[in-house]
Amino acid sequence: MYNEFSLQHELGIFLRSRLVDQKVQFERNVSFFFQTGEFIKKEIDISVFATDKSRLRCAIEMKFPRNGQYPEQMFNFCKDIRFAEQLKRSGFEQTFLVIFADDPLFYSGNDGGIYGYFRQGKRLCGSIQKPTGKKDETVTLNGSYQVQWTGVFDSLKYAIIEATANQSI
Repeated sequence: MYNEFSLQHELGIFLRSRLVDQKVQFERNVSFFFQTGEFIKKEIDISVFATDKSRLRCAIEMKFPRNGQYPEQMFNFCKDIRFAEQLKRSGFEQTFLVIFADDPLFYSGNDGGIYGYFRQGKRLCGSIQKPTGKKDETVTLNGSYQVQWTGVFDSLKYAIIEATANQSI
């Protein structure tokens, strides 16, 4: 796995080999599943569902940041969690954000501001303000999450966050 695209496809191929009675699709527009509702994003990285859409098993958002931009990428992680919450509330049985990072500055270092959620295990919940630029954007999370990194090899680590649907969208 060398970027987000390769990670997404490797996971999708693995899921297809295990879930032969389900559809596993990439970059599926939310309008394929839901005719109404406002979503923070338009496309689901990986969706797993019954062929007739009678069962929406799983939606997965994936991140593998490669070009620094730490606070901006961390804010994007928060937006992906919000999107996963929306998908869960709308009918998916399980929704996840999967983050891979091989740059230690995503999971260690200064713990102020948005960094504390991803570097020090501070609970990720409530309103999160965009940490850079005009700081004119916020994302509100209904659930409460703790990012726990797991080592793979060398500096590569991953975190999996399962979204909840505690409150209304």
